[in-house]
Amino acid sequence: MKLYVSPRAPNPRRVLMFLVEKNINGLDLVNVDLNAQEHKTPEYRAKSPLARVPALELDDGRVLTETRAICTFMEGRVPEPNLMGRTAEERAFIEMADRRVEWYLMLPMANSIRHTHPGLAPLEQPQFPDYGQSQFQKALEGARWLDAELQRQPWVAGDRFTIADITAFCAVDFARLARFKPADHGLQALQAWRDRVAERPSALV
Repeated sequence: MKLYVSPRAPNPRRVLMFLVEKNINGLDLVNVDLNAQEHKTPEYRAKSPLARVPALELDDGRVLTETRAICTFMEGRVPEPNLMGRTAEERAFIEMADRRVEWYLMLPMANSIRHTHPGLAPLEQPQFPDYGQSQFQKALEGARWLDAELQRQPWVAGDRFTIADITAFCAVDFARLARFKPADHGLQALQAWRDRVAERPSALV
């Protein structure tokens, strides 16, 4: 299988962290240069029509896109260590936490960075700085919610490390491009959690 990724992009990093946490090896990693617009070539669009990374090309030629779908596929192939829930109830609550992080922290933060960071101008034409600033405020609201969650539980979805922690860590780490540091906003629980996750081997990808 081939996994198409892009260095420093948060969604490919989510999949790579997931693979490390599950001790999954042997995939053929293919780097896609976003700044060079390699994701928009006809060859890549044939695999990922929406020109997004990551994408997982299966041995039979079919291609899975969307981070969560790729992780679900891998969780099914390698059930342990479990990161997405063992029971229907646990899976639902983990997915809820993961989706909340994705929609209310990662997405607005990514929009903010894409519309305000000069280095990402090639990927976002035209940039709308005012929109980017407003999205940063939305992301900050999401970060405050997450900080409150982490004040009452050790991990994003409860009492153990899950895919929701991976999503949140990639979002917070990517936010460094916006000079966001949780402690600077009084989000001490989020900062302490981020520093704990950063010590895991998967955080090095």
